[in-house]
Amino acid sequence: MSHTILLVQPGSRPETRTYSDYESLEECMEGVCKIFEEHLKRTNPNTPSITYDISQLFDFIDELTDLSCLVSQKNRHYAPHNKDWIKEQIYIMLRKQAGK
Repeated sequence: MSHTILLVQPGSRPETRTYSDYESLEECMEGVCKIFEEHLKRTNPNTPSITYDISQLFDFIDELTDLSCLVSQKNRHYAPHNKDWIKEQIYIMLRKQAGK
């Protein structure tokens, strides 16, 4: 269980910056997926069921102005991680969930 802070800036304006904190890295990665799912719901309001694949999720992440996370370490410091690292962690999480 590593406390994780997710930093998101969807647009170019600084006032679009937000953050969320999670009790674990996995919860944070699920949070990134939920952000994408909410985006899909907003952009497709008349679609009753929305499906997507991992490449669409990764494209969404790449389109964000900024996405990074700070993961708590044993020495009580936070290690910063970028979009590529986040995508790798999401891929690992989804493979685990798929049982592979």
